[in-house]
Amino acid sequence: MIARKTGKRLFVLDTNVLLHDPSAVFRFKEHDIFVPMMVLEELDSAKKGVSEVARNARQVSRFIDELIADADRNRIEAGLALPSPEKGMAGQPPSGRLFLQTSILDGAMPTGLPGNTPDNSILGTALALRDQHTGTDVTLVSKDINLRIKARVIGVSAEDYYNDKVLDDISLLYTGTRELPADFWERQGNELKCWQDEARTYYSVPADRFEHFYPNEFLYTAEEDGLELIARRIEDGRVIFERARDFRHSRNAVWGMTARNREQSFALNLLMDPEIDFVTLLGAAGTGKTLLALAAGLAQSLDMKRYREIVVTRETVPLGEDIGFLPGTEEEKMTPWMGALMDNLEVLSETQEGGDWGRAATADLLASRVKIRSMNFMRGRTFFSRYIVIDEAQNLTAKQMRTLITRAGAGSKIVCCGNISQIDTPYLSETTSGLTYTVDRFKDWTHGGHVTLMRGERSRLADYAVQHL
Repeated sequence: MIARKTGKRLFVLDTNVLLHDPSAVFRFKEHDIFVPMMVLEELDSAKKGVSEVARNARQVSRFIDELIADADRNRIEAGLALPSPEKGMAGQPPSGRLFLQTSILDGAMPTGLPGNTPDNSILGTALALRDQHTGTDVTLVSKDINLRIKARVIGVSAEDYYNDKVLDDISLLYTGTRELPADFWERQGNELKCWQDEARTYYSVPADRFEHFYPNEFLYTAEEDGLELIARRIEDGRVIFERARDFRHSRNAVWGMTARNREQSFALNLLMDPEIDFVTLLGAAGTGKTLLALAAGLAQSLDMKRYREIVVTRETVPLGEDIGFLPGTEEEKMTPWMGALMDNLEVLSETQEGGDWGRAATADLLASRVKIRSMNFMRGRTFFSRYIVIDEAQNLTAKQMRTLITRAGAGSKIVCCGNISQIDTPYLSETTSGLTYTVDRFKDWTHGGHVTLMRGERSRLADYAVQHL
């Protein structure tokens, strides 16, 4: 029996919420949640296989089994106590309660909306709960937009699952760069200090004169040839800046490539820094994310010998219809998904000297040192002294990103590239993408860095298409 409790709400969970986040049953703080029988049926149907969805379905079943262990029918009907999500499951005082459907709930479904589909069955359950418990705020939680629309049409309150949202607005996402006021340096006066150490130029100002910054954040002034700095750390009450290297100049070319704009130069500063272990690059199509990552990887693995090889992987989400079974080895199966990689390797091989023979030899060398790996076989692996590129990372969930990043062993570097405006995975958005989550969580780490690339450099046609189509 669901009691009427002032201030508490009852959330009816759709299956896709639990498949998206298995721990969702613990994410509603002091509020109660209700799991319809149809949801348990759909979880049972989804549990078979080795996909991420199947793993999540099995994990949800384990959570519920742990909560329901040794509980009789009376306790189940009264609601199973849920532990506080902030303090974990074991030995903590309960917050809300979990209700499982133990009887048929008759809701007067509108004419023309029969309850013979899973979605309509869940909707009918929410409708019946709303009618039976008029003193309780009953809300259907689903990541299915159409189900939320139907719920609102028949008068049932419906919401998206917000717990996985990193930010309320994607415009608040950390960009990795910041423009300084025009008079910033003049205002420092005699407090500004400058020195050189090992061919690097450093500046410092009192910490109370500079607002909060993130490690490895890039600072610049508006003028084209203005000073470009990297905020490094606070030391003895002063903020230490390092002058950023200008990779737009040919003398600083990386594998024959030079930066075409300020953000690309900032990105190469992070990619070429051996003290930076994790780099995220965001940007629209044609901004050079993958090309810069590969050029820096080749320079550091072949010329500088910092890494043994380059490992490239990506999420295999088709743009149109799936082309079906792909024959061959793991690398051969991944080849159709790596067209962008091959295009960039072709460009990078052409930057080398030696005519056609030299470029052909370079192409063979690159093919032998760049390994293509599938995400399906990443679990349990450890990559030592590897330069790892995760392309199209916007299509990954936070859990998948965690699985991939934790594969890095000693001496490895991970670069995540993606465009959060081109998400192809169901139930992911700009604010819930694993790439957005990672950018936000790593912005305070001294060995990580991020840059959002602004300008497309692929071609004038591609740049115009991005802006006007």
